[in-house]
Amino acid sequence: VDDYHGTKIPDPYAWLEDPNSEETKAFVEEQNKLSMPFLEKCAVKQRFQERLTELFDYPKYSCPYKRGNRFFYYHNKGLQNQDVLYVQDSLDGEPRVLFDPNKLSEDGTVALKMARLSEECEYFAYGLSSSGSDWVTVKFMTVTDQKELPDVLERVKFSCLAWTHDGKGVFYNCYPKQEGKADGTETTCNLNQKLYYHVIGTSQSKDILVAEFPDHPKWHSGVTVSDDGKYAVLSITEGCEPVNQLWYCDLQKLPNGITGKGILPWVKLVENFEAQYSYVTNENTVFTFRTNLKAPRYKLININLEQPEPSKWSTLIPEHEKDVLGFVACVNFSFLLVNYVHDVKDVLHLYELKSGCFLKNLPLDVGTVVGLSCKKKHTDFFYKFTSFTSPGIIYHCDLKSEAQEPTVFRQVEVKGIQPSDYQTVQVFYPSKDGTKIPMFLVHAKGIKRDGSHPVFLYGYGGFDNSIQPHYNVAYLLFVRHLGGILAVANIRGGGEYGQTWHKAGCLGNKQNCFDDFQSAVEYLIKEGYTTASKLAINGASNGGLLVAACVNQRPDLFGCAVAEVGVMDMLKFHKFTIGHAWTTDYGCSDKEEEFQWLIKYSPLHNLPSAPAQHLKYPAMLLLTADHDDRVVPLHSLKYIATLQHGVGASPQQRQPLLIRIDTKSGHGAGKPTAKAILEDTHIFSFIAETLKLNWID
Repeated sequence: VDDYHGTKIPDPYAWLEDPNSEETKAFVEEQNKLSMPFLEKCAVKQRFQERLTELFDYPKYSCPYKRGNRFFYYHNKGLQNQDVLYVQDSLDGEPRVLFDPNKLSEDGTVALKMARLSEECEYFAYGLSSSGSDWVTVKFMTVTDQKELPDVLERVKFSCLAWTHDGKGVFYNCYPKQEGKADGTETTCNLNQKLYYHVIGTSQSKDILVAEFPDHPKWHSGVTVSDDGKYAVLSITEGCEPVNQLWYCDLQKLPNGITGKGILPWVKLVENFEAQYSYVTNENTVFTFRTNLKAPRYKLININLEQPEPSKWSTLIPEHEKDVLGFVACVNFSFLLVNYVHDVKDVLHLYELKSGCFLKNLPLDVGTVVGLSCKKKHTDFFYKFTSFTSPGIIYHCDLKSEAQEPTVFRQVEVKGIQPSDYQTVQVFYPSKDGTKIPMFLVHAKGIKRDGSHPVFLYGYGGFDNSIQPHYNVAYLLFVRHLGGILAVANIRGGGEYGQTWHKAGCLGNKQNCFDDFQSAVEYLIKEGYTTASKLAINGASNGGLLVAACVNQRPDLFGCAVAEVGVMDMLKFHKFTIGHAWTTDYGCSDKEEEFQWLIKYSPLHNLPSAPAQHLKYPAMLLLTADHDDRVVPLHSLKYIATLQHGVGASPQQRQPLLIRIDTKSGHGAGKPTAKAILEDTHIFSFIAETLKLNWID
């Protein structure tokens, strides 16, 4: 029993917080003995897995990007566990493999987490993670002869990786050594991250400490080297709120380069956490930043380092009256590629850098720009577009050509899926307080609104993340072979309409997220798309919290709920790994006012206690993984134990309450293709089984 500001809160499953105890290991094993046979025996499992494997087997490409005189791109032939990095001497030259992560492990659980080529392409720095952990080991190789260098950087996590333009070394972040394990299965708090500079050809023990914050153990930092290579721009954050301090170092004023003679002489341009500043480019001492300073939908500003007072800052592109300014990149020295998000759909424009004047629109269908490749010194750029029904079209545009029009560089089609068979619509539905919430629906053309269709409703609603149209083969299989409708609700807490939208769904306003999501269900039922017994909800991480909180509040609204790697214990989340960074979105139970917010919706603490005589919950499947060091497995383990003990004891409860605990797997990034296919198969097989859906050929 824990005491929070005079309120006694029992925590009977606190023993599950130790991932190494024999009791926890036995609990995990027993849970998987329940869930895995159930998932494997679901009626549609075999057909779903076969069809998903078949349709996932299409070639995947990233945008090509130019370094030195070569082009590089990632490519997956279809079912390779990890994408492979290729190099070619020209755009139509013969591709050669530069780096293949699939050779590092038989099961694909070693992933390429970060990769940076030096400015003139002498070296390739790459970070590897094992079993889905956030911990990264950075290694180096030469590009021309692909020779492995002896340099190895350990204890790297949430790190930048930025080369100085002389190719002598990289800026990176790492954590001090900690007691116990550091392989992704531990729950130790991540504090006191430091910024180092590694000189190629030296050991990590000789690395130069360039920034540390001993008085602020929760601070994170990252360096961007300016386009001209003359400045190191340092961004410092505390938590996940889109705000940062902004420091810089004039590298030209270091006659001997970066040496081990103390911390770099940083100049503190912004010393508060009142707004976000992201480097775009600079013309000598005039720097362009994307910022939300007095602009919740973001704008571009210029700051002259020679006149750094805020009163001298100027606006280059003002905040738009409705749309959110997304990414901005400089190309061909004098142009800006400017992305806006208009009602959750991407727009791409070309602006003039000097004046901030609009030049032209680059046409896009309804969807999302998921890749961009350009540099200030190059005349051309590539961008990749995707949608719910298109896996990706890569466009190429050369600004030195007369037309200056984008052309299709590469288009991928998936055999067996015809985009013309599907219809994507966007609706706006009222939430509990009347706010209009956008939602995408993807379904077969010409459906009748007779309440007969199963629905898969996805949501996130947090951390300023926008959930835009994205391609997912499993979603399309649900529509095509299970007769379903895909629904994606853009609830508050995300960044779909900028900071105002984000702040309306965090801290003391978190209930708005749950209201928005439940209102989406009510809208889908009222408009004749579905009924509660045919509706499944899904979310991951913060979205797992969303799913569990909504089931607690309205168990009658859903037929099935799938919560992946969810944050379930809102009173203790800040005590484990990087959880302390999320207090900017959630608050923290150490503060009495914030404890009062959290206790009202914390999924673990709002489950009914046993015996819950007359209560019925929808079918529930939780997913977690042994190497998830972002949202540690204890959240899901404690939740499922409490759920099974209370709701599971109710004589009314007929639907299964299960948890799937994966091994050699983490929060999601870098997951091998084979694991991803099996996980999606289990999720949709569980939904089909519990909603009583039949396979449609």
